[in-house]
Amino acid sequence: MLLTLTTTHRPATDLGHLLVKHPDRVQSFDLPAGTAHVLYPEADEARCTAALLVEVDPLKLGGGRGRRQATTPDSFTLGQYVNDRAYAASSLLSSALAKVFRSALRGESRDRPELAAAAIPLEVRVPVLRCRGGAELAVRVFAPLGWTVTATPIPLDEAYPEWGDSRYVDLTLTGTLRVADALNHLYVLLPVLDDAKHYWVAPDEVDKLLRAGAGWLADHPERGLVTRRYLAHRRALAGEALARLAELRLTDEPSADDSVETEQPAEAPRASLAVRRREAVLAALRDSGASRVLDLGCGGGALLTALVADRRFTEVVGTDVSSQVLALAARRLRLDRLPERQRDRIRLWQSALTYRDDRLRGYGAAVLMEVVEHLDPPRLPALEDAVFGHARPGTVVVTTPNVEYNVRYEGLGPGRFRHADHRFEWTRPEFAAWVERVAATHGYTSTIGGIGDEDPELGAPTQMAVLTCTDQTTRKEETTR
Repeated sequence: MLLTLTTTHRPATDLGHLLVKHPDRVQSFDLPAGTAHVLYPEADEARCTAALLVEVDPLKLGGGRGRRQATTPDSFTLGQYVNDRAYAASSLLSSALAKVFRSALRGESRDRPELAAAAIPLEVRVPVLRCRGGAELAVRVFAPLGWTVTATPIPLDEAYPEWGDSRYVDLTLTGTLRVADALNHLYVLLPVLDDAKHYWVAPDEVDKLLRAGAGWLADHPERGLVTRRYLAHRRALAGEALARLAELRLTDEPSADDSVETEQPAEAPRASLAVRRREAVLAALRDSGASRVLDLGCGGGALLTALVADRRFTEVVGTDVSSQVLALAARRLRLDRLPERQRDRIRLWQSALTYRDDRLRGYGAAVLMEVVEHLDPPRLPALEDAVFGHARPGTVVVTTPNVEYNVRYEGLGPGRFRHADHRFEWTRPEFAAWVERVAATHGYTSTIGGIGDEDPELGAPTQMAVLTCTDQTTRKEETTR
């Protein structure tokens, strides 16, 4: 099986620095199912092509003591030895990419770090790609990522065109992208188009998918299909991956493939209510005068990124009950790449909002952005005690959906919430009653408003409350720490 990657960036031979493979050498790598070779059919200043050639050993592919094989269509007796794996690009090529171009997949280049971070003209060709779904599916998965896609079906036999097309395509991708992005797209989407993984899919494949899909998979229109196929249709793993992707989405939209909160009516322009929500929360935090801020239930870190970008916030803490989600937030914040002084402003803590946590005491402000509706109603008193009673920040900003507005969203029928994990969604009177009770119980004053386009009858799509502690001792504590 063969894959070529070409650039016309000048000098084009810089591609060798990005792939960490010298153009003047042929390099070989042992794989569990064979051998991979990297070579350069052409390499000059104007044009450089790197080729990845994978030779599959049928004995290695079919053998291996104790190896657990994923189910494939090749179910006859000799299917594990007599198949197309040696000739057509498949999930085996994705595995080879991961081993051979490990540094390039991470976007690392010791010799050309600036170029590794830059988009350059690229052409990818996979002359024989197993594609379950045909050429049209190849376009659907690659085109949203900025590629111009040419997928030509390969006939079963050129001598007998009446036999029709095979299940293989000749794929060419052209575009201006980072090399790391191109390789990660291929790493994820080659197994998706193949749809017959050759190895056992373990739970850690979810982390691999989210790591390779960082920055693009969460908003991909075919993310449901991509996730299910990449994880070999294992329902539990796909459900976990889609839930974690939902946390990362900067914009929310209805989807037939996964359950994600709907943020804009179908007939409205593609404006992001999520961005407007974050801007409203940031404005409330700035008005509070707080410099040390908690993002409670921070998810994948969308708000944390905005908080860190504002220097008035000298300490930013994100908490979540999921350690995996916190790891995603760390990657989104690029903690491993930040200067030490900026990194020291950020804390990521695993913490459950229904339990008291002494680490959360003494902060100037806290945010519960689209969090409360994910709790079962009987657990709300525990959250109220832990946040307003024990942690007791000077200001608490709460946002939550306005269920009355849901009728404006296409596909949200009666009784349906904006997200599959929502345990409830409040009307405006219900939210106001909850805010008033919490404020009175714990010594806060409150104001309530809306975020998003206001409907004269139904209000805004998102509700927001700002609760301010009346205890001056608590409010001053933040400034003395």
